Amino acid sequence: MKFGIDKQEKYSVFALEEDKLNSQIAPLLKSEMILLNAEGIRNIIFDLTHINFVDSSGLSSILISNRLCKNSNGTFVLTGVNEGVMRLIKISQLDTILHIVPTLQEAKDLVLMDEIERSFNDESEA
Repeated sequence: MKFGIDKQEKYSVFALEEDKLNSQIAPLLKSEMILLNAEGIRNIIFDLTHINFVDSSGLSSILISNRLCKNSNGTFVLTGVNEGVMRLIKISQLDTILHIVPTLQEAKDLVLMDEIERSFNDESEA
């Protein structure tokens, strides 16, 4: 599996450099996401720019990644989703569960806004 990771202070961008997210790639992706989570990375932007096809295993790995971030009080965002993949996400009604934005910059902004909101909530609870 070819991928790139750009680790920043508040988030990491995981860019899958494959054209398919299928049953061959999904287990490897799950492992990488678990490793990132174990490192304490709770905000992940998953860049699907290169992905043209996703199967049920791929969707499952996306949902697991989303759950890992949520369970760590973080944010998981999809970006760069092409039309065909988006259609599958909508048919599966996962667009109601996942944060999906068109551009990488919007994904970064979403994560940073969520971080600000969480810090305000933490302060008000203290």
